[in-house]
Order: sequence, then structure tokens, then C-alpha cells
Amino acid sequence: MAFLSYLISGLSLGSVYAIIALGYSMVYGIAKMLNFAHGDVIMIGAYVSYFAMTLMGFPFYIALLVAVFACTILGVTIERLAYKPLRQAPSLAVLITAIGVSYFLQNGAQLLWSASAKMYPNAFGNGQIKMFNGELSISYTTIITILVCILVMICLTLFINKTKTGSAMRACSEDKGAATLMGINVNKIISITFAIGSGLAAIAAVLLCSQYPTVSPTLGSMPGIKAFTAAVFGGIGSIPGALLGGLALGIIETLTKAYISTQLSDAIVFAVLIIVLLIKPTGLLGKKISEKV
Repeated sequence: MAFLSYLISGLSLGSVYAIIALGYSMVYGIAKMLNFAHGDVIMIGAYVSYFAMTLMGFPFYIALLVAVFACTILGVTIERLAYKPLRQAPSLAVLITAIGVSYFLQNGAQLLWSASAKMYPNAFGNGQIKMFNGELSISYTTIITILVCILVMICLTLFINKTKTGSAMRACSEDKGAATLMGINVNKIISITFAIGSGLAAIAAVLLCSQYPTVSPTLGSMPGIKAFTAAVFGGIGSIPGALLGGLALGIIETLTKAYISTQLSDAIVFAVLIIVLLIKPTGLLGKKISEKV
């Protein structure tokens, strides 16, 4: 039963990584850039939901909506001010800008809310579901996290495959030049992509803080790196790959902490990534892209 308990905990943690990784994969798939400020958007979402619940007294679902709205506006603003002027710039310039935006958000949070950690309210309560005569206990937080991940994946897949905007996003992902010739507003599609990815970051922030109830300016750094690792692991640019990579990463991390070492868990996670990329450089579900010369 202990193994099953660890496995479910790994799925819960992996669900958070998967939701964060979706933001990386969508932005890279369409804009062909790595938004390393994505982890700090998670941090902003955590702070917004924290203050919505503690200062304004909102229930968690209203606080979640407020955080999603705030992060969506923030994501679009970052894209317009920091990334849009660099649309034709070398990728290194965009990467440096993304790192700069990340540090700007972290230091801005420290100035506004101090560097000390704050205790996040218990959003889902302490309830548990007991199975197998009480030998296996699953918390409500774990169940809700997994269900939210499944719901997000279903909604996002339907949006991309069944809507006109989703079709435009897939066209931009294939060839932005051809999409422009077909009348698609590529700049608008990229902004929508940032908006969706940042909204997902807010959802991930609430789920993450429900499992690890502290909020600080560096909250999003390590989850952001691990989610980026999950996106690469599954095949960056692939939405199913982000889900698979996130779940796999969460399970590996949890089982490593349980059976090997908590101190070596991060090293083992990244070692597994290196091995996978050595065998399959595009990731588990990534596709090899041939460039025309």
C-alpha cells in the first residue's frame, strides 16, 4: 500500500508539473521561444490568490478566478512589452530578455511583499478518502489536483482541435509565414497563447500551494525549471508530451524521495532526462523537424 500511496502522490505532483509544462509547450510550439519568466507568473498567481483569500475573504474558487484573470493580463503584458519587439531578433536576445523579466518579477515581489514566506490558506481542507480498510488514505487535495489536470487537458485539447482560434494556433505552429498569407493575425494568436499559458500558471499556483502551503518570491523558480524539464522530457511543443512528461517527472521525483534519497531526488530526475534525450533527442512524443535551407 505504501507504493500505491507514493504513486498517487507522484501523480498529484506530476499533474501540477503538467499544467505548468503546458504553458512552456504552447509558447514554444507557436512562438518558438522559451518563456523562462513562466515560473514567476506562477509566483504572482500564488500571491494574488493568497491575498484574495486572506485580505478580501474570498473563497478559494473566487480567488482562483481572480488569480487567473491577473496572470492572464500579466502574461499578455509581458508578451507585448518584452517579447513582441523582439519578434525578429536572434533567439539569444529573446532568451536573455526572458531571464531579465524573471528577475524583474522576483525582485518586484520582494519589494512589494518582502522576501519572507507566507503561509498559504488550506484551500481544500484536511479531508481524506480511506480505502482498503484504512490502509490507503488519499487527501481531497490530491484528488482535486489530478481531476483538475484531467479537466484542463480535455478542455485545452477540445479548444485546439475544435475551435477556429485553435486551428489558427495549429497553423501558426506549422508555419507562421503561410498562416499570415492565409489571413491569420499571428501577433494576436501569440498573445492568446501567452494568455492561456499564464492562466494555466495561475491554476497551477493554487494547486501547488495547496500541497506545499508557503508563498515566497522564489516560489516559481524550481517548479518552473522542473516543468520545463517535463516539457522537454515529453517533447516540447507537444501538449500530450507535456502531460506525459509532467506525470512521469512527478512519479520519478516522489518515488526517488521515498526509496532512495530526498537530497538526490532532483539529481536523479535530471539524470533521467539526460538519458532520455540521449536516446531520443526530441523527447518521448516530440517530432523531428527538418529545416528548409
